[in-house]
Amino acid sequence: MGQVTPADRPTPTPGGSVNPPTPPVERLPGTGASAVEVEALIRTDAKAAAFFDLDNTVVQGASVFHLAKGLYRRDFFPTRVIVKALWLQAYFRVVGRENPGHIEDARNATLSFIEGHTVAELEEIGREVYEESIASRIWPGTRAIAQMHLDVGQQVWLVTAAPIEVAGIIASRLGLTGALGTTAEHVDGVYTGRLRGDLLHGPAKAEAVRALAREHGLDLARCFAYSDSVNDLPMLSLVGHPCAINPDGRLQSHAEEHDWQIRDYRTGRKAARFGLLGAGAAGATAGAVAAGLAVRRHLRG
Repeated sequence: MGQVTPADRPTPTPGGSVNPPTPPVERLPGTGASAVEVEALIRTDAKAAAFFDLDNTVVQGASVFHLAKGLYRRDFFPTRVIVKALWLQAYFRVVGRENPGHIEDARNATLSFIEGHTVAELEEIGREVYEESIASRIWPGTRAIAQMHLDVGQQVWLVTAAPIEVAGIIASRLGLTGALGTTAEHVDGVYTGRLRGDLLHGPAKAEAVRALAREHGLDLARCFAYSDSVNDLPMLSLVGHPCAINPDGRLQSHAEEHDWQIRDYRTGRKAARFGLLGAGAAGATAGAVAAGLAVRRHLRG
């Protein structure tokens, strides 16, 4: 697990905004307390913090896809690598279970294309990719919620399986406290192609949040967590104030059953695009094939 805090953050590129204008919060009712009531809980509290998943929660789509697209255009790796990574992502989202073999495949697919490259190189490309592809895909509603936590003096952290280099850049641009992300091993500033620790995914996110809470003296019962994915139930269930944002079908059902707040900033068209492949292996395979064809078009574009 990697951690980035203000002292570690990359310097913004010219024209980059650390604290962009904050749009008004989109007020959509949840299934439990109303949005207004939940927002009233966001108040000055040194023992409270907010933890945000990244993909489809803060950023529309997968941040690692945008990074991979930027790396592909700079000749880092062949198309087959990203197609495999997309199949694995489809499997996780549809099946909702972690197969040890697939976890290992995910590690290899994620890391193989940066082996031999430098940290400085990846960070520079990450900053360029943020400006090119990610900045315009930040969900305004989620951004506004994060700013509400910041405005009352609470810590706000990204907690993501995405590479810590990408997570740190996004946290820096949004003026957040910091980021926790997956860390690739590097020696003398050069990536080895291995992970340092595990992917920050599923239960590992909850463990990272628990460790951060101990480090900063936070009371998890007074903390907030936001995610779109059922895979983040361990993190969401850890805090006193969980919220499903743009939820997949299984998280939506769980949130309704447990009377959690739900926010959905997608239009119907976007919801179909980001969410929910059909259930079962057939849906996963069809989704992966579609993703593979789409990525070839988009990467070339």
